[in-house]
Formats: sequence, C-alpha cells, structure tokens
Amino acid sequence: MKILVSDKLSSEGLEILEKSGFTVDVKTGLSEDELVDIIGDYVALVIRSGTQVTKRVIDAADKLKIIGRAGVGVDNVDIEAATKKGIIVSNTPQGNTLSAAEHTCAMMLAMARNIPQACESLRELKWERSKFTGVELNGKTLGIIGLGRIGAEVGKRAQSFNMKLIGFDPFVTEERAKSIGVELKTVEEIAREADFITVHTPLTKDTENIIDEPEFAIMKKTARIINCARGGIINENALAKAVSTGQIAGAAIDVFCDEPPFDSPLLKDERIIVTPHLGASTVEAQVNVAIDIANEIVSVLNGGDAKSAVNMPSIRPETAEIITPYLKLAEITGKIAGTLFGSSYNKIEISYRGEIATKDTRTVTLAALKGVLQTALGPRVNYVNAPGLAKDRGVLISEKKTETSEEYTSVFSIKLVGKSGSKEIRGTVIEDEIKIIEVDGENIDVYPSENMVFAYHINQPNVIGPVCLILGKNGINISGMQVGRVPVGKETIMAISIDSEVSESVLKELTVVDGVTSAKLVHL
Repeated sequence: MKILVSDKLSSEGLEILEKSGFTVDVKTGLSEDELVDIIGDYVALVIRSGTQVTKRVIDAADKLKIIGRAGVGVDNVDIEAATKKGIIVSNTPQGNTLSAAEHTCAMMLAMARNIPQACESLRELKWERSKFTGVELNGKTLGIIGLGRIGAEVGKRAQSFNMKLIGFDPFVTEERAKSIGVELKTVEEIAREADFITVHTPLTKDTENIIDEPEFAIMKKTARIINCARGGIINENALAKAVSTGQIAGAAIDVFCDEPPFDSPLLKDERIIVTPHLGASTVEAQVNVAIDIANEIVSVLNGGDAKSAVNMPSIRPETAEIITPYLKLAEITGKIAGTLFGSSYNKIEISYRGEIATKDTRTVTLAALKGVLQTALGPRVNYVNAPGLAKDRGVLISEKKTETSEEYTSVFSIKLVGKSGSKEIRGTVIEDEIKIIEVDGENIDVYPSENMVFAYHINQPNVIGPVCLILGKNGINISGMQVGRVPVGKETIMAISIDSEVSESVLKELTVVDGVTSAKLVHL
C-alpha cells in the first residue's frame, strides 16, 4: 500500500510510516492537475496547509482511505466530498497546544518588558534604558477569554508569575474553572479588571469582535492585549485606535484577519508587537503533529480506529437506515437547545424512546454533542472531539434508553441543565422528515428550516401580529409558524421558520413587542 506525502513533514513522521511497511512517496508542490493524475495509486494522503484537496482530487482517489492533516485546520479539504466517498479526514488537534500556550506567554513577557523595541533601539546604537521601562507580571490580573486546552495551559504558566486569573467561557462550569485556578467573569468584567487580556477561542459568530470599542473604552489605561488564537476575535481597527490614543498600553498579536497582514494598521505602531502566525511554529510542535498523524494513518490502514477523524464515523450497515436520519435530528435539536439555553450548563441529558432505543446510538449521541457545542465553539467541533471538549469544560453527559414510546415510533430528546435552569428539546423522524415535537414540555409541531426565530412570549392578544409585521417590515419572509398552547397569561414559545437570517437589531426590535420576553435566531 502506498502513501503520498504532498507537503513537508518531519522525518519522525515519515519514519513511522516507512517502518510500518508502507511505501511512502514524498512529492510536494503538486498542482491540482498533477495530484489528480497520481492520487488514484494511493491509499493515504498526508498534507499540511499547502495542498488543496478538492472534490476533483477526491473523485480521482479510487483507493484512498484516509486524508491526514498534520495540523488543526482542515479548510483546505473538501470534507463533504470525502465523507460521501467514505474517506476519513483526520487532523492533529493537540500537537501544538503547548507551543501556542508558550508563545502566548512569550508575547506577554515581551510586551511587558518592551523587548522587541529595546532590541531594535540597541541595534541602532542607542542606549535608551529609561524609554523602555516595563512592568512586572507579579500581582497583575490576567483575563483569559476561552478556557479550553490552550487557555488552561496559559493560566497554569501565568500562576508561576503569581498572577491572579479571571476568565470567560460560557461552556465552562465554575467547578472546572476553579480546578484550573480561574475565577469566572463576564467579558465586560474582564475588560474592566484585567491588566493583561489573552483570547483563546475559535472564531465564530459569537466570538467575532468579542473585544471591540465598548470593551476598550472601559479598560485600564495600563491594560495590554494578546491574541495568538484567531484573527477577528479582536477588532483590529478598534485595537489600533485604542493603542494609538493611549486608551490601552499595548498589544501583542500573532494572528490577523488577513494574512499576510501587510495593510493592517497593527503593523504601524511600535507599541503593538507582531509575529507572523508563529503559535505552532516550534520544532517540537511540528514533530508532534507529524507523529500524531502518522500513527493515525497507520492505525486506520491496519484496520484500527481513527481517533482524530473530523468527519462522520462509520455506521454499521444493518442500522444505517434507521440511525442516519436521527443523526441530523440530534444535531439540530442540539443546536436549538444550545442557542436557547445561552449560558453555562454543567450537564447534557440525552434520551431515546421506542425503536431507536434498541439500536447502537453512540453516533447519534455524538451528533447531539456536536450540535450543542458548535453553538459556542464553532465548526471546529466534530464527532470525534465533541466528548473531549465537553469533558474539558466539566460538562457531564448522561444517556437513557426506553424501548417503549406512546405516540411515535421513536423519539429523541436532549436536555441541558445548569444553575440557571434547564432546556429540553424533543423530536422524531417521520418518513425521513425531521420534526420537533416538544420544547420544555410544550407540544409544538415544527419542521425545522435553515433559519428559525424562537420567541418566548406571554400568551395574550396582539403578540403574533406585531412580530410578523416587524419581520415583514425588515424584508424577512415567514415560511411557517407554530405556537405552544398554554393558558392565557402564561409564557409560551413561538417558532418561526424564515427564509433568511435576521440581524441582532431586528431580534431586539421583536422584544419591544408587548408580551415578548426574548427572541433568538437559530441557524441550522
């Protein structure tokens, strides 16, 4: 069996592949046409960020069993095409954790002591000691936005400098935060209290520009910002303005909205330290990801598991017909529950009733976790890493099965539980069509659409009409609506299927309607 390595890979990874008895061809810099011409001879493809694995390449890959990405991002792979053809796509999510954490600490220290500026000054034969007076980390407050693996490792290292740790992560429990020495705060509280702020979240709709002009306006004049995560989490223009006007003392940035960032305003101020996306650029990290992906490929080619697959795991043929529709149901109900709950929860309860309870539902449970966690952590959540991400955040997962179901052949439900309450969504599949049948115990028959507005409101006259008028006024077409049935004066839910997304300003406008208590967009 032949393996193609189309991007540079550390020798340690190549050695593992070769010693396992495979023929390894290293051919880098291939064009799409060149890759299409030869890919049919290979059972595995190893890439980094340089190779574009398009649908055309995948269509030509008649023997390919696995595509291994030595790194985290897989945006250069057509995952949908690979999944349809039964090709596993794997990455190496943990290989660069320590490198990214250490680079964050290095940037924080360099910024605190003005090291790059002082180095440049001395190279110009200047002796300006007083100009580069810095600050100590000892006793300072570090705000960590995003408390996953990298954020936790940064916190661990910051404690050795005697720093006070505060943090924000909507999917981390207080117990988990305390175990890593972090006091949970809101983003606003971090902006007000922290001396240093570092971000370690994925870039999602909720985290984009999570630090913007309002946050800079309330920061200490001595505050400093670090971003070694993703460009766009911090508003670059607002950051450049905050530093240039003296609103904050400085910043250290490794990632940018556009890379290379040659037109970025962040390159024009010496108080902003910049590096060219070096978070994972250590010898050890490159070796780690090469070893990880080589071991993954060897395991798969020898009939073992794919521990870091980012696309759908396999389903037994005898259960596929029943299970497959419930994968989509589970992911959709997870996304609805995660969006509507909207705050920290510490338990996810999943239950199966009826025929579905007699089957192997492990993949369905993974789909539900994927749906829930993607509402906060974005598309990087997949079937493989979802359980680990939940565990990292101290979330308990329980599963219950009952082989009888009164009304439907099979019913799936997911319930999120936290200190602020709970949120439960139940659904079923009828002739391969997904149907939401209950929200928090209220009967509601909804066939989900790509975009939906869920509005909690008091059951009273003159609520539904004004809500529809507001959506219509803003050019939003309504394709369907269902309302829960409760006694007059009680709170219920309105589920509105719409043909396009709505803005936050429109959602806020809906809450002005007398009787509407909240309105949220769920994008499926």
